[in-house]
Amino acid sequence: MTWTLSAFADEAADSAADQIAALTQAKINHVDLRSVDGINIVELPVDHAKRVKQMLDDAGIQVGMYGSPIGKTDIADDIAIELKRMDHLGKMLEVFGATNVRAFSFYNKEGLSQADWKSQAFEKLIKLRDRAAELGLVLYHENETEVYGDHPDQIVELAELRNDHFKLIYDFANYQRTGAEPWANWQRLKPMTDALHFKDQKKSGDHVPIGKGDTMAHEIMADAVKTGWSGPCTLEPHLFMSDAVLSTNVHGRGDTSLEGKTREELFQIAAENAHQLMAAAGAM
Repeated sequence: MTWTLSAFADEAADSAADQIAALTQAKINHVDLRSVDGINIVELPVDHAKRVKQMLDDAGIQVGMYGSPIGKTDIADDIAIELKRMDHLGKMLEVFGATNVRAFSFYNKEGLSQADWKSQAFEKLIKLRDRAAELGLVLYHENETEVYGDHPDQIVELAELRNDHFKLIYDFANYQRTGAEPWANWQRLKPMTDALHFKDQKKSGDHVPIGKGDTMAHEIMADAVKTGWSGPCTLEPHLFMSDAVLSTNVHGRGDTSLEGKTREELFQIAAENAHQLMAAAGAM
């Protein structure tokens, strides 16, 4: 079984040209566009997007997913803001041709009850899912820390929303921070996992190359291959706290054992580990 690896190349560099160079060096021919030339994908002007598309085409790189911040807002915020972002990604679809959109399920800064937080999160996610369907997009929910869907129990609930336009991402490091035992957590969530984020972390809080942390990434990936799982896979190293990473409300810190390495070097280390782990698991 062969998996396709994409990456958040804004962790390697800011400019489109340098991101493409990093992806080419890493032998990764897909990118999850999050921030390019310092502009988030939900704000990237269409003309600018067309120039980036030509550069990607010239390098033989395709867009795997839009790394949007949709849903990484407070539950009390106006959903119209997120729907407007969705509409902009509809324009990006016309440029890049990719349909997949990363999304989240809202913070609870005002301390609503669990029941009210869940109810309002579901209501908003359904609106976003419906708009995605209208635009020909597919939402992929990431288990981000402190949003409604960060804990495995909440992911099981969100699985009720899964359809052709709403899917679920399994981010190794983010589940680590919930205290869930990795192997049991994977066995529970595997049937509802539609994509993987290759981000690893030690219990100490250090982000490390995938397979070097305490998330049982190697065992889980091998089991995924063995049981026939397939779906989008994205490298999200967090080994370097770039502006793009810091803007994601990142938890933890970069790999302290790799201090002194440049941002570009850290991305290549992360990519090499991802390729090695996928090969060992039988995914490439």
